[in-house]
Parts: sequence; C-alpha cells; structure tokens
Amino acid sequence: MVAHIATVAFQGIETLPIDVQVQMTSGYPAFTVVGLPDKAVAESRERVRAALTALGLALPPKRITVNLSPADVLKEGSHFDLPIAMGLLVAMDVLPADLTDGYVVLGELGLDGRLASVAGVLPAALEAGSQDRGLICPAEQGGEAAWAGEIEVVAAPDLIQLVSHLRGQRLLNAPEPQLAEPDSIPRDFNEVKGQETAKRALEIAAAGGHNLLMVGPPGAGKSMLAQRLPGILPPMDPAEALEVSLIHSVAGALPEGKLSRVRPFRDPHHSASIPALVGGGQRAKPGEVSLAHNGVLFLDELPEFQRGALESLRQPLETGRAVVARVNAHVSYPARVQLIAAMNPCRCGHLDDAELACSRAPRCAADYQNKISGPIFDRIDLHVDVAAVSAADLDLPPPAEGSAEIASRVLAARQRQRARYDALPEDKRIRCNAEADGAVLTEATAPDTAARQLLSEAADQLKLSARGYHRVLRVARTLADLEAAPTVGRLHIAEALSYRRMAPRG
Repeated sequence: MVAHIATVAFQGIETLPIDVQVQMTSGYPAFTVVGLPDKAVAESRERVRAALTALGLALPPKRITVNLSPADVLKEGSHFDLPIAMGLLVAMDVLPADLTDGYVVLGELGLDGRLASVAGVLPAALEAGSQDRGLICPAEQGGEAAWAGEIEVVAAPDLIQLVSHLRGQRLLNAPEPQLAEPDSIPRDFNEVKGQETAKRALEIAAAGGHNLLMVGPPGAGKSMLAQRLPGILPPMDPAEALEVSLIHSVAGALPEGKLSRVRPFRDPHHSASIPALVGGGQRAKPGEVSLAHNGVLFLDELPEFQRGALESLRQPLETGRAVVARVNAHVSYPARVQLIAAMNPCRCGHLDDAELACSRAPRCAADYQNKISGPIFDRIDLHVDVAAVSAADLDLPPPAEGSAEIASRVLAARQRQRARYDALPEDKRIRCNAEADGAVLTEATAPDTAARQLLSEAADQLKLSARGYHRVLRVARTLADLEAAPTVGRLHIAEALSYRRMAPRG
C-alpha cells in the first residue's frame, strides 16, 4: 500500500502540486526520503519520528520510503514535515486514507508534536482552492489561509488535535480571516516646517506613483519627509493587498497570518547586497524590491549603496518584476514599486555652503553623483533639491495643512486615474500614471498645442531620452489630475520639466 498526501512546492509566488508518497515494506529497518529534498526536508525524518513518539506511536521496524513527486523538482523548506507525518499515519492505518484525500497539507513539526508556522500558507491555500480541496496548516496561520475564499481550512495547534479532528472526536473551529493593525500611526506633514517644494514633490509622487530623488545637505529633513509619505498614500484595494500578501507569505513575513491593506514601506540599509535588494540566495527568496511591491522602496544615502546593487534595480524599476536566475532556480517576483531616494549633493554634504564645504568643492559633487549611473537617474521622474531649514523656519507655527488634506487630493487624483484606465484589458491593467506607456500614455495625456511645443523644445535642449520624454508626460498628467484638468497644459509640462535632473555643478 502507498499512502498519498497532497502538498506544494514554491517557485517564487507560484505553487507546484507535490504528491507525498509513503510506502512501508518488509526488509532492513530504514527511513529514506527521496525526490530531490534539500537539507531541511531530509532532516524531517527525525522531527517526524519524535512527533509520532509524542503521539504515543512508534514507527514499525520496516523499510519506510517517502517519495516527493515529481522527483525532478527541488523540494525546499520544513513545511513537508506534516504531510510526511500524515502519510505515515495513513500507512500505519492510524488514519483512513479517505480522511486525508481532500486536503493540501503543510506545516513544520516540533519534537513534541506541535505545529510551527511555515512560509507560503496563502499561496498554498489558493492552490488548494483550485484543486477543490481543503487546507491543513498550523493554527497560527489559519487566519492567513482563510483569505483564500470558500475552502475548508483546518488550523491545528499540534498533531494530536489534528488527528482528533480528522477522526471526528474533537472538532477544531474554522479560522476567520484577519487584518493586521498598523504598526504605528503614520507621521503627519503638519509637523514639517518649511520644505514646501519637497512637500509638493512628494504629493505629486504619491498621486501618480512616481519615483522621486531628494538631494540636500545633512539634516535638511530628507528622511523625515520620506517617512511621512505612507500617510498620504491611498490604501491598497483587495487585489493589491492579495498580491502583496502572497509575496510576504512566501517570505514568511506575515505577522500571525494577518493581512494588511497598508502599503509596504521598505528602507534597507545602504550596505544591502544584490540578493537582499532584488532577491536570491540559496532558496531564491524575494528581496526588498519585491517586499515593497505596491508600496515604497526608500533608499537613503543613495550613492553609498554598492554600484552593482543599484544597477540590479534597473530591470525591476522598468518592468515591475524581479527575475532571480540561479543554477537550480529561475523565479520571478512582482516588483512594482515607487522608489524614493535621498542623497547629499557631495561627500561632505555642504556644496552650497562655502564655510562648510570641503576643499574639493564643487568638483566633489560631480565625482560623488557619478557613483550613480545615468540609467538609474533616468528612471527617476522627480528630482528635487531640499535646502537646509533655517532657525527662522523652525520658529514658525505648524502649517495649517497636514497629511489628511494632502491625502484627500492624492486619493481624488488616483480615482481619476483609475476611472481613466479601468477600460483596459486585465493583462494590461494600469493603476496609476507612472505605469502608463505607449499609446495608452499618449491618449491619456493628449497635451494641447502649446504644451506639446514646449515639451518638444525642452527635449532638444535637455537631451531627453525617449524614457525621459515619456516620464515628463506622466508627471504632467499627474499634475493635471491633481487639478482635475481634462487635458495637459503648458504649465503642467513646465512644472514637470522643472523636476528633471540637471547635471551637477563643477
């Protein structure tokens, strides 16, 4: 007899159905796991043996073979513990086969039989729904699995209660989908004094999903401004929240199995490596650019990042996907992010202050900014200088307008964009102006004659690339949306051009 338990393997956020086959035969006692398991899967033998002992069972003195089919797919992770244990229980006639046939199973076993959280419960639950099966998972992640829709979810705290539930002796309650509470109250723009140009640029960036670079001396408030951006971004719709949660589930980063509608805000340290930023490692895990999908990736001290790490962001910023290619894995993660970056104008940071600037100014500015390649700069829609705040500005009363007022304008602009792009096919869905391209962008902007003439002249004088030309159009369309203007005018183009990068002085 061969027992069969259904589980999954992961390739990015995609799932592959795996059949866990357990067979017991006469012969020299052995416990073998085959089917291309990694170290964690191979070690499951000892965890499963100990968990069954905690259940009051001992493995019979037989030759036990566990095959993870298909055998040519690499099996990674500790979530194979529970399906292997359940296969053994079926092979030992502790559980009837018909009680386990209708489930996809995943979970890590402790030595005492308790079930520990594993990565990937949400995509596994969606896969179970596509197979018309239920899902068996650890109790802590029942709320995560419940978001998959109308499927049966059995969330057990340990192996003993799971067996009791399947036998009908003591039923477990069905978990309810849960939303995570925000970690903290978003910081408000009414705490920011001065910096009106930077605040305007952040509003434009939030309204259209544009990339933004802030350049200014140390202490000017660049990081402080960036930290207030989440407070004016619109909440994610259900489809966006599900996309983000799938990535965080595979990364094992969903706290207590709760989903969130707050847009991600990731701010990696400038020492981050290429795998940390775009994904990779032995198991090809998602990187910061994917964990920030549908949200904000904030890179502070931009020139201090490794040159190779920054260059690896070129493709994700352009295509919205991070592709991780390794010898044993080739996976793709969604990575549609809004890049917000901050940097000093030069290494000393005081280019515009003759008293504080270093002896190499202004030449040091060109050397410092040349650490960032032109293609990276070209992918940033808005470049804004952030001047140091004077003591007189700090003595001013708080501004009357805070994040709530800015957020209402941003939301109205986003709603106009959603109404404009909703007619597009599902495979070409656009959520904000920053994603518009080609004929869609041309039709959406439709600048008037004066605006078109100004853009043409500026493109020649500023030597705009085709990418830069279209990014000016996208920003101009966002400016028009903030004013509820039906067409893009000359003033919109002029303001959009003012945010293009100028060559460093020196």
